[in-house]
Amino acid sequence: MIETPVVKAEASARGPSSGLVTLTHVLYAMHAFSALMGVLGPMFVVTAFLTGWPSIIAVILNYIKRSDTRGSYLDSHFGWQLRTFWYAVLWALVGALLAATLIGIPVALVLWVLLGLWVLYRIIRGWLALLDARPMPVPGRAG
Repeated sequence: MIETPVVKAEASARGPSSGLVTLTHVLYAMHAFSALMGVLGPMFVVTAFLTGWPSIIAVILNYIKRSDTRGSYLDSHFGWQLRTFWYAVLWALVGALLAATLIGIPVALVLWVLLGLWVLYRIIRGWLALLDARPMPVPGRAG
């Protein structure tokens, strides 16, 4: 069956499909698994989150399936996951630049620990909201 814009709009008005909800749970699980590898392994949480295959695969799937979530609360979750990943990349690089200087190493270590906690917070907060079928806050949008 070919989906027309009207059919897609009606589907969005009813809410996301159960398959997309399940996929969003799987994506949170993939991000969480990567972060958990950092906690349990020798690496920092952020390092595992950024370089762990599950998280990278989840980001790729976020981009591939995001258009399917438009008009539903899942769109905010996809954006939340992507922002979490890319801000973590940015701040991990800032930490790496700081670590390149002898004076910046202690600051970089503190930054990485705080960043790891922030990543875990974002995964947990997002996943709990998904369990309640609530959207995540979107920057620049009221409400």
